[in-house]
Amino acid sequence: MTSTSSDIRSADLGTLVLLAWSGEAPDGADMPYLLAYSLGDAEGGPEATAAAVEDLLTSNGLPVGGDLVDGTGRPGLPVSLLVEAGQAVLRMPRLVAQADAPPEWLAAVARRGFAYLVFTTRAWPVGEPGKPVEPADLAAFAGAEETLTAAAHIVLPATSLRG
Repeated sequence: MTSTSSDIRSADLGTLVLLAWSGEAPDGADMPYLLAYSLGDAEGGPEATAAAVEDLLTSNGLPVGGDLVDGTGRPGLPVSLLVEAGQAVLRMPRLVAQADAPPEWLAAVARRGFAYLVFTTRAWPVGEPGKPVEPADLAAFAGAEETLTAAAHIVLPATSLRG
């Protein structure tokens, strides 16, 4: 797995990264997951970055540590997912991030029509853009209680340029 940087780097948010992977869900089929996080490299360090990411999320109606937001039932949600040319592109006000999507993720999102986004305020300096991420490291970070409780959880419908 290789991480990909978002196309913005602000003083407040630091370097934002988006990763796409799939894994088995309780229904037995693959679930396409997206993990968005900062490296925590903004001025002020991980604490300042966490506050800025939380502000970004809450200002867009995405509760941190709260309930799952089902974007399939909220057409006005200011967050969207475009899947095109092997890329997952996350768009929201003040942010556009993209990640290379592995074939199994693309197949899972095609079957389900959505992806499960975990956008955490917890910094992860290990997952640097352009560097391979070991599956065990990803699982440890993405599955950690500290990561999950510091995150907005969103089911995002997938769209494409082809309609």
